[in-house]
Amino acid sequence: MAELFGDEYFMERALGEARLAFEKGEVPVGAVVVCAGRIIARAHNLTELLNDVTAHAEMQAITAAANTLGGKYLDQCTVYVTVEPCVMCAGALAWAQAGRVVFGAPDEKRGYQKFAPDVLHPKTEVTEGIRGKECAALMKEFFAARRS
Repeated sequence: MAELFGDEYFMERALGEARLAFEKGEVPVGAVVVCAGRIIARAHNLTELLNDVTAHAEMQAITAAANTLGGKYLDQCTVYVTVEPCVMCAGALAWAQAGRVVFGAPDEKRGYQKFAPDVLHPKTEVTEGIRGKECAALMKEFFAARRS
C-alpha cells in the first residue's frame, strides 16, 4: 500500500485537516500520522476551541497515533504536517522518536529550525516543501482575512 500513496497524497490529507481548522477559525495547520502506508491519526489545531496553547495539530496527532498503536513511540511512522513544527511540537516529535517528519511550508518566525534545529531525534528523517506553496497560501489567506 505504501507504494500506492506517497508524500503528495498524505500531505493532501494533512491539508484537508488544515482546511477544517480554517473553517473553525483555528490557525490552519493539519497533521496526519502514517504507519505501514496507512493513516493512523488525523488532527488539526484546536487551540481556540480547547482554550489550550498546547493543542497544536502535531500534539493532537501524536496522542492519537500513540493511542492507536498502544505505545508512545512513532519510530515506524511518518508525521505529515502542513507547516514546519514549532519547538514545542518538534520536542514532542523527538520524545515520540518519529521516524520521519514531512512538512509543507517553512515557518520562518516560529519554526523549530530557527530556534532549535537539532531538537528532533537524531534518527528522524526530515523532508520539507511537499505541497509547500499550497500550505503557505492557506496560512496567508487565513491571516489576511483576520487583518481585514
